[in-house]
Amino acid sequence: MKKVLKIALVLIVILAVVVAFNYSRLNIISGYSAKNMSSSVFVAERTVEFTDATDNNFGPINIAEDVVDEFKKSASASVFGFMERTAVYRKGLGSVLIDDDYDILQETPVPYRTNIARMSSYPYGSMKQKDTIFSNVDYDKINNAVNYAFAKENGEDVKKTRAVLVIYKDQILAEQYATGFNKDSRILGWSMTKSLLSTMFGVLQYQGKINVWDKAPVEAWENDERNQITIHNLLQMNSGLEWEEDYGKISDVTKMLFLDKDMTKSQAEKPLVGTPNETWYYSSGTSNLLSGILRKQFSRHQDYLNYPYVDFIDKIGMHSMLIEADMEGNYVGSSYAWANARDWAKFGLLYLHRGNWNGTQIFDDSWVDYVTKPTPTSDGRYGAHFWLNAGGYHPDVPKDMYSANGYQGQRVYIIPSKDLVIVRFGLVGSDGMDFNKFLSEITTAIE
Repeated sequence: MKKVLKIALVLIVILAVVVAFNYSRLNIISGYSAKNMSSSVFVAERTVEFTDATDNNFGPINIAEDVVDEFKKSASASVFGFMERTAVYRKGLGSVLIDDDYDILQETPVPYRTNIARMSSYPYGSMKQKDTIFSNVDYDKINNAVNYAFAKENGEDVKKTRAVLVIYKDQILAEQYATGFNKDSRILGWSMTKSLLSTMFGVLQYQGKINVWDKAPVEAWENDERNQITIHNLLQMNSGLEWEEDYGKISDVTKMLFLDKDMTKSQAEKPLVGTPNETWYYSSGTSNLLSGILRKQFSRHQDYLNYPYVDFIDKIGMHSMLIEADMEGNYVGSSYAWANARDWAKFGLLYLHRGNWNGTQIFDDSWVDYVTKPTPTSDGRYGAHFWLNAGGYHPDVPKDMYSANGYQGQRVYIIPSKDLVIVRFGLVGSDGMDFNKFLSEITTAIE
């Protein structure tokens, strides 16, 4: 009996130490777990068991326990019973972490969506593509690259790839999914959402409703040195504003994503620590500030919610796409867009065709040149919310390649010189996947 009591006491002490050490982080841990679980179950339509075993199975998130309420469409998480957080699903707006003041019974506006069936083959319709063989394509090389993305090492799935899609001249050359995924599976793009947000500004610019070279319309900046910051500076992540983008601790980005009711405000409240147009720093807060600026372009909240779908997303048939919003109804332009791999590929194809979608111009041809112009001090790695290869970061891949990138290796690559769009989704980034090898195998397969 004494031995049992001693063991119990040791366990209690260990638990107390763990809780004490991580107490300030528990809000973030349980918040991440609840939000990810809610989105996985109610947006991506996965099971609780699958999400626990794959998406929420890494430390310290795996110390949280989740409870899903199918009737209320909510997920709650806590760590050893402490710091319970809840995320709820809202039709058309996805899942959102809520606080104690949030009224779950309140009516929320729903974005207007259209889904017109087009009797043509992918990517412009839903019909099956005709079999096409290109004489200048080395299909063995393409297949080798895809096999590499899914290959196990010493019996372990270290790359954790979920989907790969290779499109050449609008034709699917290769498409493969991990067990449990298929062409209809919604996958979170994480920071690829930033590139979607940039495109929304490109569409508004083409419509003559905004000028990205104008000063950023942030009221708090009107009477201080920040009033020189332009929308362009924000799109290039080159504002000079203070920000800490560190997901391994309590930082500006984790507080914004897992604590803030209105995510558009965090970056706006930060002081200058550099010079606009001379200080590049990657900031998710900047993207959500831009989402707030986008909202200001519309007189009604409903028009803001409708805009990306009516003027862009549904226009090119990305009907599986869903962008999640914060508690105040702002699109989380930094992180939370979901779509299946084929719809993410359509996004890449829109850029490959320089804004023209099957004869309809969505944004101006010159917008592609704008987003792919390297940001000063980024060493050729970043444009206007797109990642670039201008500086040769991937040495064996064409330098004209640019991409939408997301956490854990979510990618949509656009390679104009090869007429290619390459999509890869997974749970591991460059720490487990050699993207230079993967991409070079595909690009060299096109003569």
